[in-house]
Amino acid sequence: MSYPINSDRNKPWNNIPNLPIDTSFYEDLDVYKQLVNAKAALGRLQGRSIAIPNQGMLINSISLQEAKASSAIENIFTTDDELYKAYSEENIQQLPGPAKEILFYREALWTGHKHLENNYTLDRDYFIKMYRIITGYNDGIRTPIAQIVIKEGGTGPNAGKVFYTPPRGTGIVEEKLDNLIEFLNDDDRYAIDPLLKMAIGHYQFEAIHPFRDGNGRTGRIFNINYLTSKGLLDYPILFLSKYIMDNKDDYYAGLSGITQRGSWKNWLIYMLKAVEVTSNITYNKINDIIAAKDAILQAIVEQTQITRPESLVNAIFTQPFTKVKHLVDAGLYSENTGRKYLDELSAMGVLEKRIIGKGTYYLNLELYRILSD
Repeated sequence: MSYPINSDRNKPWNNIPNLPIDTSFYEDLDVYKQLVNAKAALGRLQGRSIAIPNQGMLINSISLQEAKASSAIENIFTTDDELYKAYSEENIQQLPGPAKEILFYREALWTGHKHLENNYTLDRDYFIKMYRIITGYNDGIRTPIAQIVIKEGGTGPNAGKVFYTPPRGTGIVEEKLDNLIEFLNDDDRYAIDPLLKMAIGHYQFEAIHPFRDGNGRTGRIFNINYLTSKGLLDYPILFLSKYIMDNKDDYYAGLSGITQRGSWKNWLIYMLKAVEVTSNITYNKINDIIAAKDAILQAIVEQTQITRPESLVNAIFTQPFTKVKHLVDAGLYSENTGRKYLDELSAMGVLEKRIIGKGTYYLNLELYRILSD
C-alpha cells in the first residue's frame, strides 16, 4: 500500500492520511536495526540517571540545554552566559526576549511532564497548554480563517516560496489532532514500539500544524514528554534537539520526504538515530558531571573547613550560576556564611566570581564546560 502524498503544496493538505500508517514502513529491517540501537542507548541512559542521588543536578542542567537547542532550531539564540544568568533570576517575565523564550520552553517541558504524570494520557489540553506556555498566547487550535502556510527559509532560489500548506477548514484540524491523540494513547489497538510511535506522532503533529505559532517547539517537547510517559525515561533529560540542530537540513528533508514522496523509512531511521546519539551524549554528560562533582567534593573536604560540604556541592551543581540567595533560600547557610563559602570556592578555582550589573554570580567552571561541549 502506498502512502498518499501532498500533490500541491499551495493547497491545504486536508486529506492527510489518518494514523496508523501502513505497517510495512516500520517493519523494514533497516528501521528495526536502528530501533534496537536506539532502545539500547536509551535504556543505558535511564539506568545511569536513576543512580544519581541528586536528580535536580542533572534535571535542571540538561533540560535547560535541550530548551536552548530546540529554540535555536527556530532561530532563537542566546549565549550560555545569558541563559544561565537568566535561569538564576526569579522573574522570567522581566528577562530579555531570547533568554525568556528559552526558559518558557523549559517551563513547558516540565509542565508537560507533570501533566502526563497526573493524567496518564495525551489530550488536546496537553498540546494547548504547551503552545500557550511556549508562545505566551492565550488562544488555542488555530481557526479556519487563519491562512497558515510554511515558506522556504534561507537565501536560496526557493527562499520565500510556499513549502507546505497545512490542513484548514471547520473541524478539520481538530479531527486530525484527535486521530493523532487516539493513536498515541491506544496501545492495545496500535501495539507499536513507543519510539516508533514518537517518531510517527512527531511528523503527524508537524503536518497538522494545529497552532498559529510554536508548532516546532511544541512537537519537540512532545517527543520527550511522550518517552517519559511511556516509562522509557523517568525525567525529561534527553538532549534530543541537539541532534536535530546539528542535522537540521536532514530533519526538514525527512519531514518533506513523507509529505512529498511518502518516504517514511528515512524519517523513522533519522528519528531513531537521534534518540541513539543523544542518549549517548547525555549518558556521557552524566558521567562527566558526577566525576566533576565527586572531585570537587573531595577537594573541599580535604582543603577547607566548610560545613555541610555535600549540600554545598549539590547546590553549585544544580545550575552553572549560583547566587548567595540560592543558598539562603535553600536553608543551607546564612547570607554571610554563604558568601564566605562561595568566595572560598572561587579562590580554589572551583567557581568564578562575576559581577554582572548589580548582581554577583558564581560560575561553576566544570559544570559550564561539560554542558557547553
